[in-house]
Amino acid sequence: MPKFAANLSLMFNELSFLERFAAARAAGFDAVEFLFPYVFEPEQIVGRLQRYGLELVLHNFPAGDWAAGERGFACDPRRVGEFQDSVELALDYAVDLGVPRLHCLAGKLPPNVAPERAHATFVSNLRFAAAACAGHGIEVLIEPINNRDIPGYFLTHSSQAAAIIAECRAANLFLQYDIYHMQRMEGDLAHTLRERLPLIRHVQLADVPGRHEPGTGEINFPFLFKLLDELGYDGWIGCEYVPQGDTMAGLGWRDAWI
Repeated sequence: MPKFAANLSLMFNELSFLERFAAARAAGFDAVEFLFPYVFEPEQIVGRLQRYGLELVLHNFPAGDWAAGERGFACDPRRVGEFQDSVELALDYAVDLGVPRLHCLAGKLPPNVAPERAHATFVSNLRFAAAACAGHGIEVLIEPINNRDIPGYFLTHSSQAAAIIAECRAANLFLQYDIYHMQRMEGDLAHTLRERLPLIRHVQLADVPGRHEPGTGEINFPFLFKLLDELGYDGWIGCEYVPQGDTMAGLGWRDAWI
């Protein structure tokens, strides 16, 4: 049976961020994920996780100036020192929050940087991050993201991610497979899920187009949920979608699966 985690950066956006933990529990979620915790003290988040009996399954490494359009900088050879500092900050939070995995955003290909150099930088930074996280029992994930929503994003295909994981040779480096992004970039979701399953440690979802809840677009989610069960996937599925309206009103898609 699929296990769904509410993404508190996108869902329950009728409420302030810290109020969304209670809303997720009231909606029947046992777990949550979000993009970033860094504007809050760890104790503020830990208190809400404990109060509402929620498991935190994922958050991201710092990604730079999000409001200005930055989406990570792990492939930027001019920011290696900044990246290493960001790993330290993420680990400080991850240990306090008890999160078992962190997502490393590759970032956009920097201006005047050859793709080959960006690739080498990304691999080197991932090795550094994986080594730092391994001592805490934390997994590092990389996620291909579609280049229509984020033009210039460096990591865009599951095959590219699989090759990078193989090159890094880190035992705690895995794939974060986002159904929405991969439908936009690759399609053929059932085949790629079967092929990449040994590398996948986290799945996320949203429908296409619009990035709204399942049932609002073209993806056959009941088929994919059954497939994931058949394949033996027992990890979390993060609901990283933008609700079309009120979050609670849009959760009917989930009722048959909990």
